[in-house]
Amino acid sequence: MDATRVHETAFVGPGVALGAGVVVGPFAVLLGPATVGDHVWVGPGVHLGGAPEMSSERRNRAWDGDLDHHAVVVGEHTVLRDGVVVHHGSWRPTTIGSHCQLFSRAYVAHDVVVGDRVTLSAGVSIGGHATVRDGANLGLNVSVHQRRSVGALAMVGMGTPVTRDVPPFVQAYGSPVRVHALNAVGLRRAGVDDDDLGRLAGLLRADGVAGIAGVAGVESGPGGTGWHDQTIRRELHWWHTLPDRMPARLAGAPAVVPS
Repeated sequence: MDATRVHETAFVGPGVALGAGVVVGPFAVLLGPATVGDHVWVGPGVHLGGAPEMSSERRNRAWDGDLDHHAVVVGEHTVLRDGVVVHHGSWRPTTIGSHCQLFSRAYVAHDVVVGDRVTLSAGVSIGGHATVRDGANLGLNVSVHQRRSVGALAMVGMGTPVTRDVPPFVQAYGSPVRVHALNAVGLRRAGVDDDDLGRLAGLLRADGVAGIAGVAGVESGPGGTGWHDQTIRRELHWWHTLPDRMPARLAGAPAVVPS
């Protein structure tokens, strides 16, 4: 039941470590260094590895035995559907978390970090150095600009160009990308209770630029007891300490005109 199966037409190069129960489909190409966790499903035509798409990178290094560069890492129980492409990192491993779903033709560029339980729908493209946090859901053909971030349990609507950072726990869509509401369905599925949903809604209304208001309101709730959902506290702390943050604005908020 835990046997790893590699189709006869697939190519698994040197430096690729496959976990237990991995399935590698027809014409998939896996180039080292790469680590694929237990029970990962690699569909037909998937390409893991290969040089980052950067003009300074040597194109053929993965084919001539050069393994002295950053890897691709895929966590356990992740599904990579037909034609998914994930490139090696240039300064850190390109990482896909556990229990993720990457649907047909999703593209993950060099140095991207994708968290656990993330859904990348068909045709999603993630630019280099970007971050997608745990539980985020990106709709069909979403494009994330390099070095931008999508917060945990955020839902990004189909076709959205993510040229600004999307805060955690929200619905964001449109061009330019705007924050429209809490992702209440996703939050409830993740076990967030109604009390914390109400608090998040209040923070969202209070902050028309960053999408979710200041971390001071998160660290201590009524009576100074703090929020009981540690995931919320952790992710809002991440959001407000994110370096070079360029937040998506709340829908309906006026544009900020540089002076």
